[in-house]
Amino acid sequence: MRKQKRSMQKMIIAVMVIGSFLFGSCSKTEFTEAGKNDSPITSGADGENRDHSANGLPQETDSRLEVHFMDVGQGDATLISCDGYYMLIDAGNNDKGTAVWSYLKQQGVERLDYVIGTHPDADHIGGLDVVLYKFDCGTVIMPEVENDTRTYEDVVQAMEEKEYPVTCPVVGETYSLGEASFTVIAPNKDYGLDMNASSVGILVEHGENRFLLTGDAEEEGEEDILENGIDISADVYKAGHHGSKTASTEEFLNAVNPEYAVISCGEGNSYGHPHAEVLNRFRSMGIDVFRTDEQGTVVAVSDGREITWNCTPSESWQAGEPTGSSAGQNTEEKMVYITKTGEKYHREDCSYLKNGVEKISLFEAKERGYEPCKKCEPPVE
Repeated sequence: MRKQKRSMQKMIIAVMVIGSFLFGSCSKTEFTEAGKNDSPITSGADGENRDHSANGLPQETDSRLEVHFMDVGQGDATLISCDGYYMLIDAGNNDKGTAVWSYLKQQGVERLDYVIGTHPDADHIGGLDVVLYKFDCGTVIMPEVENDTRTYEDVVQAMEEKEYPVTCPVVGETYSLGEASFTVIAPNKDYGLDMNASSVGILVEHGENRFLLTGDAEEEGEEDILENGIDISADVYKAGHHGSKTASTEEFLNAVNPEYAVISCGEGNSYGHPHAEVLNRFRSMGIDVFRTDEQGTVVAVSDGREITWNCTPSESWQAGEPTGSSAGQNTEEKMVYITKTGEKYHREDCSYLKNGVEKISLFEAKERGYEPCKKCEPPVE
């Protein structure tokens, strides 16, 4: 392992120390006041150091980075703060925007220095329009791929109304976040309409601690990350694609060599995330796993040397089980059809299908925010 495993006793003691500003326990819950950070950190639009003590002077204590892996059900939303600077990565599905906004306000966020929409799938950018409207935002990073869905259009409209320019990700480019920094590691090429492969991936560094987040990048995207020459070794790995077997390949995990993995997925989700294959890889490598479907919002705190958590790792190693009619079936193998301008997915013989038809998996159609056509009634699970 990249670092020697900490004992459980040490972790619990550390959690007690930071309990005054974190959850205190990690019981399954979405956004609660118990997660509020009561430290004297405020945000402002002037770009100056916004980390102040009660007497208005800069704090003498070491820099602290917090990574909040928010429980937004089957989706992604991650808040990263350091020394009074804030970054949001994704904002869950369409019905999670207000909840994400509320959680950020609880954490003292008044301005977001960075906003990253990893890719235009509904479970990642669905709530982003609310966040863009509610907060003043600095740099907004999104990949150069569009999605023909109302969800994506809502985000574009919010960007236009707030006059936020889109910053396209450039692999190798590094940004500062207080005493921390993050480097863009993906996407590494044009993947056409493959939304997952187009995911923005970043490596966050704070002192000796490193966090890797790759959105929904799958095997091809991971291979390209491995070839770009950037050292992606990290202490914490946010499991790609919600713990799907299409990501977190053995070769990729060997390169990251994390001590911890965090899986963001919804309890009882229809995709069966996290998949057993991925959990088995984590377990065989001795990686401690945290899960939002079991533990609610998971918070990691870095002092630049060590990482402490608001809960102990999951011990269930329980793979997800597809629900409803998809139980016992592989929903990723069912194929449906979409058009370039439509918002619905169809059966192959649907009369609504016109020119520019694209065949995609049911799984991908749902990930990209398409809804089933009411006329041809394609599969929904």
